[in-house]
Formats: sequence, C-alpha cells, structure tokens
Amino acid sequence: MPDKLPLSVFIIALNEADRIGPVITAVRDWVDEIVVVDSGSTDGTQDVARSLGAHVIHHDWPGYGPQKRFAEEQCRHDWLLNLDADEVPAPELEAAIRALFADGRMPAHQAYRIRTVMVLPHQRRPHRFAPRHNYIRLYDRRHGRFANSTTHDAVEMHSGSVRALAPIIMHYSIRSHSDLINKLNRYSTAQADEIVSRGKGRRYGALRSVTEFPINLFRYFFLKGYWVFGLYGLELAAIIAFFRFARIAKVREILQRTS
Repeated sequence: MPDKLPLSVFIIALNEADRIGPVITAVRDWVDEIVVVDSGSTDGTQDVARSLGAHVIHHDWPGYGPQKRFAEEQCRHDWLLNLDADEVPAPELEAAIRALFADGRMPAHQAYRIRTVMVLPHQRRPHRFAPRHNYIRLYDRRHGRFANSTTHDAVEMHSGSVRALAPIIMHYSIRSHSDLINKLNRYSTAQADEIVSRGKGRRYGALRSVTEFPINLFRYFFLKGYWVFGLYGLELAAIIAFFRFARIAKVREILQRTS
C-alpha cells in the first residue's frame, strides 16, 4: 500500500451520522490524519467517525468560519484538505493530490481549487451539467486560513499562488426538502444577525424585498443550472430564493425591533 500523504483532512459536523462515513472512507487510506470537529451531535456522528479512524474533538458552535479556523488549528500538518460531512471526493482526486507530493516534495503552489458538484439524493453520480462551485479546498495554512466570518466559510490567501485540480468532490447536500428548509432557516437567521451587527442592514430596503425572490429564482434555476434537475430543480431554486428573501425580512425585522 502506498505511503500516506503528509496531509490533514478536517471536517466540521453536527448530526451527520448518515453521511459522514463515506467521506472518511474515501480518504482514510491515503491521508495521514482526519480531524472531525463536532459541535454536539446527538445521532452518534462521533462514534461513526471514531470507528473509521478519525480524531474527534468537541467544540461548541461559534459560526462557520470560526469553527473551521478552530479545526485548522487542531491539525498536525500544515497542508490541509477541507471537506464537509456531505462531500465525497471522487476516486481520481487521490491520484491528483499524490502527484503534487510525488518523490517527497511539497506542492509547487500554496493552494488548489477543487470543484464541488451537486448530487441529488436519488443519484449515485452527478449529472453532467449539475451545478458546481470552485473553492480552495487543499492549501497550506501558513499561506491562507478560513475567514473569521460566522456565515461565510472561504479560505483567504495572504501569500502564495493558487491553481486548480481537475477531479471533483461530489456534494450530497440535499437530504430532503424539509431538511433543506430547516437548514436555510437557521442560516438566514445567522446571516441577518451578522448583517445587522456589521451595520449593513440599511442596504436592505423595500425595493430589495420586492425583487429578491424573483431575481434569485431566475438566478438559481437558469444561471446556476438547477434547470438540469427539471421540476425537482425548480423546487430547490424556489426554496433557496425564498430564504434569500427571508434573510432580508429578518434583517428588516431586527432593525424595526431595535430602532
């Protein structure tokens, strides 16, 4: 068996017992360390992760960015691969990352973008034209860290260069409509609180309230590619667009309550 790479994978989790197993299984044979930071699961997520060889740490939820920054600090390697608990790397990703570390050398660049591609609950592999994002997921923490934002979890590079890797990460983000609605309700509340705390609430006026839903329905269904899923994609786009509107309604409610 090839040697494991000097690389730490970190995952933040809360009640992901039904999804985290395939994520850990996909990387445990070729990375030196897997760190799972759990914020209080009650479904046995911790036991599943430990049984697959992950190091599990409890840390109360401080927000997306701060939780990932905490996870970064728990890793023993400077080179990190971040995965969410619903993201499974394609098998080809191992070879692509091994090539970066070939012959004992370190990667030529300090960060690498990897495309995450949406996979629906009834699919085993992503649709050819499925919606996708291109984020920094593999990086040297000495050159970049996750932003300290409670609602936005993106790596910010302060030095070094960034390149892209061809293999994908399959994103099984949708359990059900109900689960998505509950998730986006919590997320839009956190977004509204952050917007107001940063003094940006006045940007969300009446005109934005009227236009937010139709603009985002069009944006997600046509521009972001949810049309490839047919009626199911329209339903997803409508749910997401509604909570973009709900974020504004919650901002305005906070401002009215505190004025």
